[in-house]
Amino acid sequence: MRYRAYSGPRGSAVISAFDKERLPFKEFETLDGALAWSRFLGESGRTALLIEGDDGTSLRKEEIAAALRHPESLGSHKAS
Repeated sequence: MRYRAYSGPRGSAVISAFDKERLPFKEFETLDGALAWSRFLGESGRTALLIEGDDGTSLRKEEIAAALRHPESLGSHKAS
């Protein structure tokens, strides 16, 4: 299974299918890996715009942000 995480500058709008072809992306074997990369992007001034999987998974910018805010997604990144 492959997941592709597409990224853009912070503040970027939701992307269209046409825009997707021109955006940088990184591939991952797991959805957790793609979400971890999305968290890293946020910490480095960029944003994850879309995660798509070969299994039909499709998470848009708002859904990715919600998943990253969820307490279970914090893992070892929890504040002490």
